[in-house]
Amino acid sequence: MKEVNSEIPEKSPLEYAVIDSRREERTGYPEAVYCQGKTTEQAEGIILRMRAQGLPVLATRVQGELAARICGRCDDARYDELSRLLTVGSFCGEEERRGLVVVAAAGTSDLPAAREALLSAEFLGSHTMMIADVGVAGIHRLFDRLPDIRRARVVIATAGMEGALPGVVAGLVRSPVIALPTSTGYGASFGGLAALLGMLTSCAPGISVVNIDNGFGAGYQANLINRLN
Repeated sequence: MKEVNSEIPEKSPLEYAVIDSRREERTGYPEAVYCQGKTTEQAEGIILRMRAQGLPVLATRVQGELAARICGRCDDARYDELSRLLTVGSFCGEEERRGLVVVAAAGTSDLPAAREALLSAEFLGSHTMMIADVGVAGIHRLFDRLPDIRRARVVIATAGMEGALPGVVAGLVRSPVIALPTSTGYGASFGGLAALLGMLTSCAPGISVVNIDNGFGAGYQANLINRLN
């Protein structure tokens, strides 16, 4: 790790945020940083303060300018442009990862949320696999990948439009299915609301649902289930 920003001393309080440095002691996992709505300076200050305290960082909704600034200061920073997810440091090394979380994305347009889910679960300690473009409009593609999907301890089914994928998957696998609605779709999809309601009202058992485009929430929940026992 490169030297952190000298303008942010480790012991001086930030005026706009309080770092939850003991969250891992309470919950088993460190605090994540939601960057949307924060200024670049605010988000940068929080991330650098966490690193100064020796905490690993998972930051979501990171814009390119912020990512460039953090990657320029921290050798161990990694940025995924598609999901806008940034990590600095490591919470769980590759040799410590367990189980398998499969993220199934209905379409290419769903990949930003799906990637956020996959990278979040991976950062927190799960082996992961992405299976893309298996929406119900071409359901034969889903059937072709069923052997891989059935290997998972947890499946995150990601879809926009009418949100049908999680219900179909839940009728084909034994593992828990986390439904991740996305904001993709034409007008009557209402920015993901149609997918969200469809997933909430699915008749297939074994489904839990996170909020629209909440890839981090889906990845976090999948990791919790995956690492049980």
